[in-house]
Amino acid sequence: MKRMILQICRLSLACLLALPTAQLLCAPAAAATASDETLILSKESLYNNIYVYRRGPYVSLTFGHNRTIYTESVCNTWDELELPVLYTQYMTVGLAYPPAVHSVLEIGFGGGRTSWYLHRTLPEVSVTTVELDGAVVDIAKQYFGIKEEHNFHIQNEDGRLFLTRSKEQYDLILLDAYRGPFVPFHLLTKEFYAVVKQHLKPGGVIVQNVEPSTMLFDSSVATMGSVFANMDFFRAEGNIVVVAYDGAARDPKQLAETARQRDAASHPRYYLTQLLAARQPYAAVRQAIAPGAKVLTDDFAPVEYLKAIENHNRKWPSVSQ
Repeated sequence: MKRMILQICRLSLACLLALPTAQLLCAPAAAATASDETLILSKESLYNNIYVYRRGPYVSLTFGHNRTIYTESVCNTWDELELPVLYTQYMTVGLAYPPAVHSVLEIGFGGGRTSWYLHRTLPEVSVTTVELDGAVVDIAKQYFGIKEEHNFHIQNEDGRLFLTRSKEQYDLILLDAYRGPFVPFHLLTKEFYAVVKQHLKPGGVIVQNVEPSTMLFDSSVATMGSVFANMDFFRAEGNIVVVAYDGAARDPKQLAETARQRDAASHPRYYLTQLLAARQPYAAVRQAIAPGAKVLTDDFAPVEYLKAIENHNRKWPSVSQ
């Protein structure tokens, strides 16, 4: 049960970030337990209890834990460019920040909606997405219409290990790896963000989906702030999307102009100029973040992290086991 002080803090942040979003052309995805949904697949992988539901043209990828279903991704099988879950629309706002966009990395593929949208919208951009669970990749290909093709590549690997072994740099890195309501801890630490930072091109940014109702929210923000000089916040219903980067803070007028130019060039489903309207810099929400929030660290020697990552990735046991 969340403590009242945490609830108050979350509500304060939500109020500070609240801005109209009706123009984003999205209705909230239905809950996975809606009576008109049909279970079309139940699968247990090494990492997740996976359930796939269909409701009309919409297919939902969900993970189950302790009798609770968590929606990971929703796909409109009649419209591959729709992003039915609001926060995934805001994940694309990072396109307005880099000086140029030639390469994108996503850690946390899920059903592949965000990365596939970027690929279809910007086919000349190289998009690489990393997903730990091979069963999830197979399901996305079978039910969500995802396929590997020119400039779209899927890596079946832990995201942190992928970065550690890679020498590539990216203009935009999206972080959206979740297991149920939580990000795996080894993808939330100061050391992890330092590795991510090494893989950004000059002027590059990261975009992370953060669940604001968890007890780690303040620490997550503090940890990102210990590695990156700037953070912008975007409220997306029950989620907060954070854009973080180094160097001088982006000038709002220049951001808007870059967004206008890129909207005109690619005509995306979700216009960057509209998404940017919800931007709140860290200074505007600082008072809603606990000043003593702990910076999260690995707390183990580097030689131990390979084994630790494997332990973190393993599926949680059910309370009934």
